[in-house]
Amino acid sequence: MRVTFDVNGATETVDDVWEGESLLYMLRERMGLPGSKNACEQGECGSCTVYLNGTPVCSCLVAAGQAEGCSVRTVEGLTKGAQLDPMQQAFVEAGAVQCGFCTPGLIVQAHDLIEHNADPSDAEIREALAGNLCRCTGYEKILDAVRLAAQRKAAAQ
Repeated sequence: MRVTFDVNGATETVDDVWEGESLLYMLRERMGLPGSKNACEQGECGSCTVYLNGTPVCSCLVAAGQAEGCSVRTVEGLTKGAQLDPMQQAFVEAGAVQCGFCTPGLIVQAHDLIEHNADPSDAEIREALAGNLCRCTGYEKILDAVRLAAQRKAAAQ
């Protein structure tokens, strides 16, 4: 099957997609976008989170064919040229990146949070990130990064 969709602002067409192929596989293996990680393939860890038509989804649970005509934004698509998104920059500055495997999914989910809630409480941050698992941290630096990005967004408005 052929899938044509918008990826990070550009229209892309992928040929020979098989029916059982996931959006995650298509992004990583066919399109060379390795940001979203393949960890559990069951939608439990959040490492593969991307935006699908503006909504964060676990791309391992989305059939590639479902992306037909849709808009997909990956962690790579949050950057503007060489400029990191404020959430990406906050993760770097707060030291919220350890092994990095969970980081792309956490960044996409946290990015979505502050797009909808510019001043989230700690409880709201924890709730928003509840579907994203990290095996390396105690999550405090991740919370620090989200707080930092939210503060910077509020100051810029």
